[in-house]
This record gives sequence, C-alpha cells and structure tokens, in this order.
Amino acid sequence: MGQDAHASGHPFVVAIKPLVDAMGGAMVAPDQAQGDDVVLAWEGEDVVAVRLPHLSDSLDHILAELERRHGVPLAELDRKTKQSVVRILETRGAFSVRHGVETVAGALGVSRFTVYNYLNRENGRSS
Repeated sequence: MGQDAHASGHPFVVAIKPLVDAMGGAMVAPDQAQGDDVVLAWEGEDVVAVRLPHLSDSLDHILAELERRHGVPLAELDRKTKQSVVRILETRGAFSVRHGVETVAGALGVSRFTVYNYLNRENGRSS
C-alpha cells in the first residue's frame, strides 16, 4: 500500500501495522501484490497486501528489535541477558536459518562455541 495505504488510515491497516513491522514485513496496495505476498481483506474488500521478509532478513530484523528493546548493542549486554536473548532467538527459530548461530554470535560479540553453550545449557535445563 505504498504511501496511499498508510495515508488512508484504514482501521485494519492501522491495526495490523505493529504486527507487520514486528515481523519485518512491508505493506503494499493489493493491486501491487506479487509472488507470495498475502492479500488481506476487510469486510469482503481487499485492503492491503503484506510482503513477508526472507528468513535471513527476519533474523536481522529480530536482532535489531532486540537491540532496540534493550537500548544498547547486544554485544554490550551482560552474560545472563545474552543467555536470555539466545533463548528468545531459539524460540523464534533463529537457529534454523543458515548461518544463524554465526549471525547471532556476531551480534552478541561472542563465539559460536559460546552460543552453542548457551543453547546446550538451556536444553539441559528443560530435559
């Protein structure tokens, strides 16, 4: 929905914008939908199409969101908070993305080995 959709202030567009933003998607006009865009209707009328992000882009978006939430670069967090971030990322599927562990390790300023230790530690607790 380019600029027109956002300017329209349609209640459905306003309602879903936080969700689309949180997942790193984009909204486009329904007539501009392509490929695997998801066209959403309100009361029988196509209102907006949501362009889903690629998985690798999603991980970068999730990391950026976590950084905003904590207010500092993830590498500056203490160990306990980094472990918490790894748990969140595991829940969100970050480690199923190719090079996910390397990407997360780089963002946290730790080694891949450390990320695996955080994962194993958490998995050991839940067993």
